[in-house]
Amino acid sequence: MARRGKFAFTATLIVMDATPTKAQATEPHSPVAPESSDAQLVLEVLRKDRKATAEFVNRYADHVYGYVRGRLIPHTEFMDDLVQEVFLAAWENLEKFRGESSLRSWLLGIARHKVEDHYRKRLREVEVPGEEGGPGPEPVDPHNVQEAIEQQQAAKKTEEVLASLPEAYSIVLRWRYWEKRGLSEIAQETGRTEKAIERLLARAREQFKRKWNER
Repeated sequence: MARRGKFAFTATLIVMDATPTKAQATEPHSPVAPESSDAQLVLEVLRKDRKATAEFVNRYADHVYGYVRGRLIPHTEFMDDLVQEVFLAAWENLEKFRGESSLRSWLLGIARHKVEDHYRKRLREVEVPGEEGGPGPEPVDPHNVQEAIEQQQAAKKTEEVLASLPEAYSIVLRWRYWEKRGLSEIAQETGRTEKAIERLLARAREQFKRKWNER
């Protein structure tokens, strides 16, 4: 089971419990069973059933934690706060859930947006190594780096290499290769020029390749 932030989830449950919804029902209702459908669970949560709220978090916490962790490594210090944001955003928008996809998929969609918001914020805040320098290193074949990343996403070596990189390099590599975002998209999201993102990626790939070969 994935690690969970005890205090983060306690805070989530408290806020969810205290936040009024438009769908509070006055009729009595039964406790939610573990096998309850997504629609039934959502209905009970909107009715502010405490057991349903706890079941909602417990049922999907590991899925959300795993998704967020896989996209924040090595900077997992942001993980608890980001997961809490996912659940609070889900709670605030739960009435919009229409059951067109599974509740798990719906939550992971929120998680994806929160992760990309985090990438955007961090790339605007952190110092980008070598940004004040010249044209940057010689180009590295991106296909070789992408192949290595895709084949070793869950491998310990990949995590170690990413952990050794400056945060800006780690983020831009994940945004480009894990989230499949184009240069123009990343540039637009971060307020940088496409050329600046291209140079940042070139430096990140070069360091990734060098550190990969050193291990």
